[in-house]
Amino acid sequence: MKDGNKEARATSDRFSTGLGVLMATLGSAVGLGNIWKFPYLTGSNGGAAFLIIYIICTILVGYPIMIAEHALGRKGRSDAFSTFKKLAPKSIWWIIGAMGILAAFLIMAFYTEVAGWVFAYVFKSFGSGLLSTDPQVTTSVFTSLVTNPLQSLIWQWIVLIVVGAIIIMGVTKGIEGTTKKLLPILAILLIIIGIRSITLPNSVEGLTFLFKPDFSKITATTILTALGLAFFKLSIGMGAMLTYGSYYGDNQNIPVNAARVVAADLTVSILAGIAIFPAVFSFGFEPAAGTQLLFITIPSVFASMPFGKFFMVLFFLLTSFAAIGAMISLVEVVVAFLVNSLGMARNKATFATMAGMAVFGSLAALSNSTLSAVKVFGLTFFDFYDFTTSNILLPVGGLLLAIFTAWVWGWNKFNATTSNEGAIANTGVTRVVFTILKFVTPILVAIILLTGLKIIQF
Repeated sequence: MKDGNKEARATSDRFSTGLGVLMATLGSAVGLGNIWKFPYLTGSNGGAAFLIIYIICTILVGYPIMIAEHALGRKGRSDAFSTFKKLAPKSIWWIIGAMGILAAFLIMAFYTEVAGWVFAYVFKSFGSGLLSTDPQVTTSVFTSLVTNPLQSLIWQWIVLIVVGAIIIMGVTKGIEGTTKKLLPILAILLIIIGIRSITLPNSVEGLTFLFKPDFSKITATTILTALGLAFFKLSIGMGAMLTYGSYYGDNQNIPVNAARVVAADLTVSILAGIAIFPAVFSFGFEPAAGTQLLFITIPSVFASMPFGKFFMVLFFLLTSFAAIGAMISLVEVVVAFLVNSLGMARNKATFATMAGMAVFGSLAALSNSTLSAVKVFGLTFFDFYDFTTSNILLPVGGLLLAIFTAWVWGWNKFNATTSNEGAIANTGVTRVVFTILKFVTPILVAIILLTGLKIIQF
């Protein structure tokens, strides 16, 4: 394909409205992390004090890198790989984009399996098998799901088909159109469940846990956990925000939109906490239940309350909506690369991406059954994908992205892009963000990297 045709293809897709920009970007940030990871990490690290530290870490890490990705993406008007080829020709900075694309692909390889469990639970919640106050019963239901190779594969494939169908419709009709519908529904469902939760007996204990800080519970581990969550929670470092930035219109206020995304994402997380913790405390369950909170503890909690089945259906439905928004952005990273850099048609690029994710994802899907004994560096395929992305690709990519933006691309280009070539008077804000990105963010991301690799320990 000629370069002119590539350029035309690269610039043809844009988000159509400011609301579409916000919803699509927020859809990428909001995922299972809001409904599952944020509550259980908050529960495991002392509640309100952890929440405060998480907000601070988000301001110092998540927000600056998100702005950088959006700015680079809009300036490059291409996929994550080609953006750096354009902005820094005849250099090796394209490695940042390549790492982001690889990270997005590998994350989808195991994320689709977890999303498959959520999809399965939507249907299981209509039956009676999950409706038990006995955690042993809900544990059995979950174990039978994840250890059944056929169920694991089928639910993963269903997830891929749903996401692929959305992606193939394109940026405006597919990504923007879907997120504009799903996110309001997600918010409404969260509010409904939250209202039900706070009306339960002794719910005030859960609200106190979430909003009344006890700073005596703060440790170095607490701070590191909050720092890591702030980095991973906003879909930064994996090419998603950079790719979505390429679809931004020239009039979009990047710092303001990033602030709206961060604020809305935090709001969704807090709403999830309001929906979960009062109910957990009301019925005497453990808020620090860890990773089993979503699939084992939550069903028991809903089984304990009046109309629990109805609210359990709503809960897993909204969780599936959250998962879809995040997965759309991850798949789009790979599809955009195939379209812009390799000249593939969107439908062919989508099919190729889905096929690749189905192959590599099946290894993760079977990690609890057929392939449980197969190890890569002592890890199952599921854990290997998770470790490689979370501990290596994302922090290294985020670190290099911060360094590139602040030290290579530089203030003048950063300011020109984030101010829409001087059309927006936001130099004061962008100067603060740039300073944080230049001096603070790289250090904090480096700590995340070194801690994840167990090079340093606290």
